[in-house]
Amino acid sequence: MKKYSVLIGVVISSVLMIIAISVYPGGSMYNEYSVGFDWKHNFISNLFGTRALNGAENASRIWACAGMILFPLSYAMFFINMAKKIPDRNSAYIIKYVGIANVLFTFLTVTAWHDLMLIISTSLFWTCLFIITVFILKTRLHLFKVLCLICLAIFYYSVYLWGISDWDLLPITQKINFLTSTLLILGLEYFTKKEDFAHIKSRGYKELVGNNK
Repeated sequence: MKKYSVLIGVVISSVLMIIAISVYPGGSMYNEYSVGFDWKHNFISNLFGTRALNGAENASRIWACAGMILFPLSYAMFFINMAKKIPDRNSAYIIKYVGIANVLFTFLTVTAWHDLMLIISTSLFWTCLFIITVFILKTRLHLFKVLCLICLAIFYYSVYLWGISDWDLLPITQKINFLTSTLLILGLEYFTKKEDFAHIKSRGYKELVGNNK
């Protein structure tokens, strides 16, 4: 059961978010009178309000909040497991503890501090994935090299859209970013092993060897 904890957490979280989306009353920044959740125009954050954008009581809130508790916990378990595979101790510490800290900030995105917490949580989350990508690029895991770079490109493109306030494409890229990063995490969790990184010498090891020469 422990082996599949990340997968189980992601599946349960996804089910909770799907339920939240299915019961969302309606309303978006483009049309406050729309009915239901519009995948093209609604942001995931619309699910967290006490009231939907059309003014109705938001039945999706409780489901979305529950999902947003389990998702970061699942990601934290992944970062803890991934840190054990990384040979560099300092990098492993960053991945592990930043990944754990991200749980709190991600959950706080459902509060009135959404904008600030979103910036902090995404910065922490993608810092971990960036470090992991650096090590993936040093392995023979060629498929994951491509997938990591694609995910990073989608993320930075989303940041660019946010920076220029392109609200037409941002709701779509948000969901693509969320989906691709989650699939990448599951792939790295279950299809990589410590031996894939064993040939990469840690910084501390290199310094020790250098001092002994």
